[in-house]
Amino acid sequence: MKLKCDLYSSSEREYLLGEKDKIILGWREWVTLPYLGINRIKAKIDTGARTSSLHAFKIKKLKSATGKKQLQVWIHPRQRSTEEEVIVSVEVFDYREVTDSGGHREKRYVIKTPVKIGERTIIAEMTLTNRDTMGFRMLLGRTALRQGFLVDPKKSFLLRKPDRKVTGS
Repeated sequence: MKLKCDLYSSSEREYLLGEKDKIILGWREWVTLPYLGINRIKAKIDTGARTSSLHAFKIKKLKSATGKKQLQVWIHPRQRSTEEEVIVSVEVFDYREVTDSGGHREKRYVIKTPVKIGERTIIAEMTLTNRDTMGFRMLLGRTALRQGFLVDPKKSFLLRKPDRKVTGS
């Protein structure tokens, strides 16, 4: 007997069937942001968030000779610590309204940056916001996770922890 399944589109079925190439993540993992000079940051793997988010406690608009919007961003990569500070210049990809987990809407800058998760590097859209009061300095959202990852919510830190020392980009 052949069953007709209209629950998933063809691209969703292809995504679900290609699981052998997917990396399984726990609900929290260590990741690297090589172009931002952050070799190790703890990220919450958040299937409830569409876009990934990165803690930026200070953002300054820069003048660009090329006409592209640039920002200087100050980041505290370590959870519950302000000791380590990373200052980096980034190109603005977008500026959009985002709804946070509490239902509050705010305009946020969005950047695109490589994210290394285990042995796989992806390009992720990342909103910049102050996450001082949150448990994690970074959220990895659904759009990034679609690039080859599955999540086991019962596990955490399934991948190797990157070295603290920055190895260059």
